[in-house]
Parts: sequence; structure tokens; C-alpha cells
Amino acid sequence: MARPKKPARRKSIRKNQPPRLKHPAPPHPELVPRSLREQVYDFLRAEMATGGLQPGAFLDLNELAKRLGVSRTPLREALLNLESQGFVTVLPRRGFRLNELTLDDIRHFYEIIGALEAAALRTVGFALGPADFARMRTLDAEMAMAVAERDFDRYYDANLAFHDVYLRHSDNARLVAQVQLLKQRLYDWPRRETMMQAWEAHSVVEHEEFLALLERGNVEAAADHLQHVHWSFTVQEKYIHAYYFAAREGTVPTRGDRCTDESAE
Repeated sequence: MARPKKPARRKSIRKNQPPRLKHPAPPHPELVPRSLREQVYDFLRAEMATGGLQPGAFLDLNELAKRLGVSRTPLREALLNLESQGFVTVLPRRGFRLNELTLDDIRHFYEIIGALEAAALRTVGFALGPADFARMRTLDAEMAMAVAERDFDRYYDANLAFHDVYLRHSDNARLVAQVQLLKQRLYDWPRRETMMQAWEAHSVVEHEEFLALLERGNVEAAADHLQHVHWSFTVQEKYIHAYYFAAREGTVPTRGDRCTDESAE
């Protein structure tokens, strides 16, 4: 005769006992958690790019900390990072001021970017192949369509990607990071809502000339074109004046003049 089964024991239930929390799964090895300082930095950069924070303005740390729901510590850390990148200046007993973009700044940035990109190209140019050239032609065509449609964001993204085709071949991470940072200073402070079609169309033609030199294997001439034409302040100066300064005022600034929303397109 089979033994009767014992009744299952009931688990004791305590009243008002909080539910147990399961331990979260370990993070995916490819996912890197972002610190609070990094999140605040990203917020500030986005505000600068969209015009929420204006060049020349002083920052109210208490108001910003309250707005973000954070203490002043990660905010100050993020601002010190921006200071190291040239976006802000720390003034004793006055706080943080957002730097304006001067004509000399733009001239210096063009000189540095041109020299660095040309140096990178001389190192990696002979490693570029048909797939790279095809990618660059596709991106240049994308830029041309964006110019015709007056879509600056589309043009901007394709333009950066065009240059990244050869920069990504460089193993000099510091060089590439510096180039990217200076381009942010030029284009994202703040990001313009409109474009100068004449300048952007001219850049498309310069890209075509540059790419033709690369396809013929003339890396040195392509590097010279990059530095002394495409990133030449002298060659691009009339467009720079019109884009950053003179569009609304109808004047040409002198060295040391500042680029703010009141004087830039």
C-alpha cells in the first residue's frame, strides 16, 4: 500500500514584510557606466550646441545644480573639464564664464587642424584603398545634396564623416581627439541653424579635388591641398567673416573681434 503523501508545508508569511529585491544582472562587458560628471558634461555641451548656454555669459552654479538635481561637485568637475578644452574660463571670485569665439581663435584653429590632418594623412595616406575612396565619394555626394536642400545638420554630419575616413586610420589617438575638439569649438558653439550655401558648395568642390589627388596616389599633394587650401584661413577668410561675424552686421571684423549670436549668422 502506498504511503499517503504528506501535505506540503506552507511558507510562513510575515505581515508587512517588504518584497525581496533580486540582485541586478551584471552589466554587459561592452557597456561602460557613465559617471555623474560625464552626464553633466554631456548636458552642458548639448546646451552650448543648441544655444541654451550663450557665449560670454556667466554661469550660476546654484541654479544649474538645482536644475539638474545634482550637487555642485559634479557640476564643477564638468566645468573644469570644459575649461581644459577651452570652452570656459574660471575667474577668481566670479565663477565660470563661457568663452566667446574670436577671429584669432578661428585662425588658430584652422592652422592647427590643417597641420594635424595633413600630418595624419601623410602617415596613413598610402594605406587608403578603393573602399575608402568610394566611401568618401558617397559622403561628398551626400554633402552636395544637403547643400541643395539647405540641410545643415545633414551636411555637417557627412562632412565630419568624410574627414574621419582617413583620420580613423591613424593610430595617434591624441591627434584625432584634438582635431575633433577644435571642430566642436568651430561648429558647435553654438551650432548654426542656417548655412552659407556658397561656402558649403565650395567645400564640396575642394573635397572632390582632394579625393582625386588621393585616387592618383599623390598623397603629398593631397596633404598640401588639405592644409594650404581646405584648412587655410587665408583661402577661407571671406567665408569665415560672412559666416561668423558679418552676416547680420554687414561689417567685416578686425582681429580680436568676438563672434556671438548677435554678430553671427
